[in-house]
Amino acid sequence: MLLALACTANAETITGRVVGVADGDTITVLDANKVQYKIRLSGIDAPEKKQAFGNRSKESLSALAFDKTVNVETGKRDRFGRQIGKVLVNGRDVNLVQVERGMAWFYRQYQREQSPNDRRLYEAAEDAAKAGKRGLWRDADPVPPWEFRRNKTKSRERTATVLQHKKAVGQKYTNHLENPTC
Repeated sequence: MLLALACTANAETITGRVVGVADGDTITVLDANKVQYKIRLSGIDAPEKKQAFGNRSKESLSALAFDKTVNVETGKRDRFGRQIGKVLVNGRDVNLVQVERGMAWFYRQYQREQSPNDRRLYEAAEDAAKAGKRGLWRDADPVPPWEFRRNKTKSRERTATVLQHKKAVGQKYTNHLENPTC
């Protein structure tokens, strides 16, 4: 009971018009006071822009929310300073619709931050999208965005290591040529 009160004490609702859609799970909302909020949709993770279905996911979210008045139920920020929240258009849960359409995964890593009812709805929506082969579930083996990001980071680290090695080898070779005593 105390935890429930603590959670609701931090909760707030942002009301405004969606003026930007960055990708399938991030929007910009402008409120009546002309204050902009970056909103990361809670409970879901959409494909990255350069990932399969990334553009379709963004288009889907745009069709659902762009230039529409939304209510965002939020109470937390992510490490990038974005508000994390459930986005509602005329009472309809846009985050859930993204999962139903197969345009995002149910983000189980953060499911404890959702209500038990939302967890059940999002999980059932993902199961139905998989079964119906909707959206990203048309692929035989879709790569979740968290794995895509991890692989991209590992790839960058490997490239940096190779470049450092080439630079070190090149410097030794150059030093050898420049120093006649070697």
